Amino acid sequence: MAQADLTKQLRGLRPLPACVRHVGDLRDLARRRLPRIVFDYLDGGSFDELTLRANEADLAALTLRQRGLVDNHARSARTTIAGRPAAAPLALAPIGLTGVIASLGELRAARAAESFGVPYCLSTFATCSLDDIASATASPFMFQLYIFKDRGVNEALVERARAADCFALVVTIDSNVLGRRHRDARNGLTLPLRWTVRMALDCASRPAWSLDWLANPRKVLGNIAPFVGENPNLGDCSAWVEDNFKGSYDIGDLEWLRSVWPGKLIVKGILDPDEARLALDLGADAIVVSNHGGRQLDSAPSSISALAAIREKVAGDTEIIFDGGIRTGLDVLKALGLGARSCLIGRAYAFGLAVAGEAGVHAALRLIAEELDLAMGLTGVRDVTDLPDGLVH
Repeated sequence: MAQADLTKQLRGLRPLPACVRHVGDLRDLARRRLPRIVFDYLDGGSFDELTLRANEADLAALTLRQRGLVDNHARSARTTIAGRPAAAPLALAPIGLTGVIASLGELRAARAAESFGVPYCLSTFATCSLDDIASATASPFMFQLYIFKDRGVNEALVERARAADCFALVVTIDSNVLGRRHRDARNGLTLPLRWTVRMALDCASRPAWSLDWLANPRKVLGNIAPFVGENPNLGDCSAWVEDNFKGSYDIGDLEWLRSVWPGKLIVKGILDPDEARLALDLGADAIVVSNHGGRQLDSAPSSISALAAIREKVAGDTEIIFDGGIRTGLDVLKALGLGARSCLIGRAYAFGLAVAGEAGVHAALRLIAEELDLAMGLTGVRDVTDLPDGLVH
């Protein structure tokens, strides 16, 4: 399907149910709609999922200082993210295979982010391509890059990101090897992708999702397909990725990216203060404190427990973006209070995407932004860019 025709496919999956009051409601509805193999891919983590659970639990354990004798009726959540204005301190995180959650999932998410006024980040392993997103949206977006063995492939992806008018390149450094995800293995989701009878029966048990997937005009990895061969399928693309993934990153990779990428360079996957400082010294404009949503190194610290030490190490010299466990606006305020400029949300918006397409993503953003505003009102915060000391305990 031509890129110009994609927007004709972008209709909501169904109206957003009136019962949705919280991101947790979206998760419950997504579980009912998605085949188990897809829901577990989205919801699960690596090994025993200790870090996955810690991301949310450690955020929940923090407390906010309540203050009532402050005139903050005119509150502002506006900020900037990598130099771009944002209506709230939120951005949509890169999620691989978003188009498996809902047809043309990346396009739906990007359009929802654009209408809400926050940035969107496209994954290297998206089903839609850089060109697809650029053709369907007017706002510049970010591109998340994985490093491959062939520097020519990396250079081609960087050049396509430049041609698509991406304002930031997000290089992920915590996925040099793939974390072992037991849920995926039990469900038969492995690389390279191969359909089994069990998987087919699982998908058939969710007919609404199955019809949506069959109608999806993008059943490949859109950014990878040009390197694979003529008319590749999703299995072909995943096999290529398995053969060509670099397997380790080094300082030279980051130095090279800084030399060829003229825009903002963001390093994602930082949990160590010394590595945060190293990324800054190598030319990063921002860092993302992240453990990949608990999907890589199980028993790594929660993102929120690593944030304060990283903030102290970089001493205000770079922008910090937080990623890991954000489900509510209170979580956002806690992360900002400990030193982040903004937060990435991943699963939270993906649950909404599964439920109601573009409208579901917009709903996830709205719910979190409304909760953030309420939390600001009850803590005496006037502006997310000027938070009082001692806000978070």
